[in-house]
Amino acid sequence: MNALLHPAGRRLEPLRVEDLDALLAIEVQAYEFPWTRGNFIDSLAAGHVACWLREGNGPMIGYFLAMRGVEEMHLLNLTVSPSQQGRGHAVWMLDRLCEMARGEGAAQLWLEVRPSNQRARRLYERYGFAEVGLRRGYYPAARGLREDALVMSLPL
Repeated sequence: MNALLHPAGRRLEPLRVEDLDALLAIEVQAYEFPWTRGNFIDSLAAGHVACWLREGNGPMIGYFLAMRGVEEMHLLNLTVSPSQQGRGHAVWMLDRLCEMARGEGAAQLWLEVRPSNQRARRLYERYGFAEVGLRRGYYPAARGLREDALVMSLPL
């Protein structure tokens, strides 16, 4: 994938191993239970869709990873740096992911989200995702407990 450029200066670049230090700096700020470097390396090695966002020639401000399936795409991670949230970056990245997925023949986009992540849930609901299921004990939580995941889907 070549870089995608937005008229306002947003650029979506293919994620490479060399980009992981910048990505992990955002990941650990954004989540109490962040993905590990190994999680990202495994995703890249598996050939998942992996892109990062910048404005102009600035630093990384967000990223997403998604797994291709038969006529579907599964969003694994969509993150915007906490200092850049609320500026439309997540919606812009979702738009680009949906375009990519449609271009590859996907009819559905899937994701999991923590019930406690109200901000992400609102984003996905406003975007048109519908809650379609629950995965019990999917996410790690405080004190060694587990948190369920809401399964959401968007027809493309």
